Amino acid sequence: MNEQPTLQALSDKLDEIHSLAAIAAKTILDLTEAALFTGFSEGHLYRLTSRKQIPHYKKNRKLYFRKSELEDWLTQEAVPTEAEINSRAATYIATR
Repeated sequence: MNEQPTLQALSDKLDEIHSLAAIAAKTILDLTEAALFTGFSEGHLYRLTSRKQIPHYKKNRKLYFRKSELEDWLTQEAVPTEAEINSRAATYIATR
């Protein structure tokens, strides 16, 4: 069954693409843009900011985020590859 996308679905997709393109050009994001950028819900971002677990700024009771800081925050806990784990294990065994 090959379903054709509705006009509304296409319009929604275009709006999403427009939003993502606008985010790509910005360095400072508001809460809604940060949610789109990170993939987290706005509520989750609120919880993270209230716990001071994510870098953010407040101005006139609104939340703002630096895109570069969000990128750094999202990638700060890298999961080591199998090769890195094996290398660390070999180094540990050789030095002990």
